[in-house]
Amino acid sequence: MPSSSACPAQKNLCALLLAATALLAFGCSEEAPAPAPEPSPAATPRAEPTLVGSATCRSCHPDVAERWQNSHHDRALEKPSEATVAGDFSDIEFSHAGETSRFVRTASGGFGMRDEAGALHEVVATFGVEPIQQYLVRAPAGRWQALSVAWDSRPESSGGQRWFHLYPDDPPTPGSPLHWTGIDQTWNHQCAHCHSTNLKKGYDPETARYETTWAEEDVGCEACHGPGSAHADWASGGAPTGDPGLVVPLPDPTSWRLAPGDRIATPIAVADNAEVETCGRCHSRRALLDEGLAMGAPLLDTHRPSLLLEGLYHADGQIDDEVYVYGSFLQSRMYAKGVRCSDCHDPHSLELREDGNALCSGCHEPQAYDTADHHHHAPESPGADCVACHMPARTYMVVDDRRDHSLRVPRPDLAAALGLPEPCTGCHASQDAAWAATVVDEWRGNRPPDPHFAPILEAGRRRATGVAPALAALAGDPDAAGIVRATALHLLARQPDPATLDAIRAALADPDPLVRLGATEAVEPIPPGLRLALAEPLLRDPVRGVRIEAGRVLADVPADLWSPGARTALADALSEHRAAQAIHLDRPESWLNLALIHLRLGELDLAREGYEAALALDPTFHPAAVNLADLYRAQERDDLGERVLRDAIEAVPNNSELHHALGLLLIRTDQPDAALGSLATASQLAPEHARYAYVYAIALESQGQRDAAKAAAWPFRGRAEIDAFLAELENAAAPE
Repeated sequence: MPSSSACPAQKNLCALLLAATALLAFGCSEEAPAPAPEPSPAATPRAEPTLVGSATCRSCHPDVAERWQNSHHDRALEKPSEATVAGDFSDIEFSHAGETSRFVRTASGGFGMRDEAGALHEVVATFGVEPIQQYLVRAPAGRWQALSVAWDSRPESSGGQRWFHLYPDDPPTPGSPLHWTGIDQTWNHQCAHCHSTNLKKGYDPETARYETTWAEEDVGCEACHGPGSAHADWASGGAPTGDPGLVVPLPDPTSWRLAPGDRIATPIAVADNAEVETCGRCHSRRALLDEGLAMGAPLLDTHRPSLLLEGLYHADGQIDDEVYVYGSFLQSRMYAKGVRCSDCHDPHSLELREDGNALCSGCHEPQAYDTADHHHHAPESPGADCVACHMPARTYMVVDDRRDHSLRVPRPDLAAALGLPEPCTGCHASQDAAWAATVVDEWRGNRPPDPHFAPILEAGRRRATGVAPALAALAGDPDAAGIVRATALHLLARQPDPATLDAIRAALADPDPLVRLGATEAVEPIPPGLRLALAEPLLRDPVRGVRIEAGRVLADVPADLWSPGARTALADALSEHRAAQAIHLDRPESWLNLALIHLRLGELDLAREGYEAALALDPTFHPAAVNLADLYRAQERDDLGERVLRDAIEAVPNNSELHHALGLLLIRTDQPDAALGSLATASQLAPEHARYAYVYAIALESQGQRDAAKAAAWPFRGRAEIDAFLAELENAAAPE
C-alpha cells in the first residue's frame, strides 16, 4: 500500500468503541468464565534494547538497504527539496469551490502555498510519493497541517501530473475539522506515527502546543524490527553472547515460494504471527494505545484495530471506508493458513514478489487456477486476472486504488440480496448483481452456495427481530475469522438476550484477544453483579487492550460488589485507560472517553469538564454536546442542556443526532410541537436511521397522529421494537 495514505481518512481513530448501556435482567447464574489464557511467548516482556538507527543496520545489510532505498517507507516523509518535491510550484494557481491556492517558490528557494488571503505557508515536508504526494505546512504551536490540495504524481498519460482537491464533491470550508487548517488535518496526530520512526506526539494540553519528536523522519528499519542495540552488540562481538535476534526477524528472501505441489496447510496461532501484527500497527484502521515500540507484542497491546463496523466495512467484510488492509486480511483463508505479508510483498522494497497471476501461482497451481475452466474468461483478458475477482479495488483520495485483502470468493448472490458491491458488475457495468449471481450459479453447477456470515451481520446491524441467537452462534463458530466473531459479539452488546450468555462466557476465554475484546463489549448491558462475575478476570488479561475495555465496562459496578483484589485490578485497568487517552489530549474523542469514565464513577464535575474540553477543541464534535446535555438532564438542568444543543446545531446544522437529542429534550420539557419539528428533522437528515424514525413515530402517536406514526415506522419493519410498535398501532385501531 502506498505511503501516501490520507491520514485525515482515519478521522476519530482514537475514539474507542462505546456501546449503549441497556440493562437486561438475565435469569442465569453468575458463574465466572474460564481464566483468560496466559501470555504467549511473543507477549513476554523483553529486556529494553535501544535504537541504533538505520545507518547501523545498513552497514551489515546493504542488500536490504538497497531495496528499501526510494521505497514508499523510505519516502514516507521527506524534507522538501528539488529531488523530493514532485508538484509544480512555479506560481501555479488552483481554485476549487471558491477557494484558491497558489503554489510558489519562496524567497529562500523553498516551497510554499499562498492561501486565499495571500498569506504564505511554508512547506516543511513532503508526505508520500505516489500516486499522490501531499504537502505539510507549518502552523502555530508546533502544528504541521496537511494541505487538502495534493499533487497527482501518476504519469500524465494516466491523468496525473496535476493539482487536485482531495474532497472534490464536498470540499470542507474554513472552520470545518476537515479543512486544511482544521483539527482533522493536523499531521502530529492524524498521520505522524506511521510515517516516521519512534514518533512521540508531545502534546501539552496546558499550552495546547506540540513538541513532536522522532528518531528518523521516515519509516526506518527499527519502525518494523524494533530497537536493534542487542542485535548490533551481538553482531559486533560485544555482549550479550548469544544472538538475541530482532523482535521481528528479517524474512529469508529466497524462501517465499513453495516447492511445486506444496500447500500452506498448517494454521498458525494469531499471537505467533508477529509479522502480520507488525504490519498491522500502521496498515489498519485502529486506535493508538501506546507510543512505545513494543514490537513482537500482540497488536492489541499497543493498538485497538477496528472491527467490521458499519461505515468501515460492508456486512460481508468487504472494504467500504479506508481501512488499510489488516482487518480485511484477517478474514482471509490465507491468513488462517499462515500466509504472511512478505509472502506477496517484498517487505523492504514493498514491491510485489511477482507480476500478475504469477504471484498467486506461488501457492495455487496455475494448471488448476489460471485457466478458463476456473476464471471463465478469455486468457490474458482483464477478467482472467486473479485480483479482478478475488481482490477488487476501491478508489480513495480520488486517484488511489486500494485492493481488498480479504481474498474472498465472489458472492454476487449476497450482493443481490443485501445490496453489497461485487466485482462482476465492475466490468459488466450494464448488468446487475442478480445477473451476475445467475451466471456464477451456472458456473458452480447450481450447487447451493456456502453459508456466509454477511446476512447475520447485516441483520445484527439492523437489530432484526430474533437475530441474537444467530450472532451468538457466529461468535462461537471456530471456522469463522476472529475479527468476524468479535464483530458478532460487538453487535450482541446492542441487543442483549439471556440465551446468548453462554456464547459470551465462552468468548471471554477465547485464545484470540480480538474475540475477548468483542466479548468484553458484549457484557456491557448485563446487570452489574453478573457483569462483574463474567468480566472481572479480564482486568488481568495478558493483553492491554482487553484490560482497558474490561475496566471501561466495569467502572460503574457498585463498590460493594467488589473484592479488594478485584478493585485494585480495576484501578490498574482504568489507569491504563487514562494513559492511552493522555496520548491524545489534542483530540476531542479522548476527552469524551475520559468524561465517560468519570461519569461511570459518579464524578460528574470531572465528566462535565471533559465534555467542555472536547467542545473547546472542536465545537463541531457533536457526541460531547449530546453527552453534556444528557448530564445536565440528570442534574435537572435541561435549560443548560438545551443551550448546549442549540449551540452545537449552530456549529453543525445538518447533524441528525443533535436534532434528535434536542427533540427528546423538548419532549421532556413539555414542548411537543417544537419536539416534533426536531425529531422530524433528525429523521429527514438520516432516513436510514431506524432509531430516529422509531422515536419520531412514537412522538407522532402520542399526539394522536397514528397514520403518520405508522408511515414513519413502516420502512423499518423487521426490527423487534418497530414490529412491536406497529402491532400496538394495529391493536389500537382494531374495533372493540
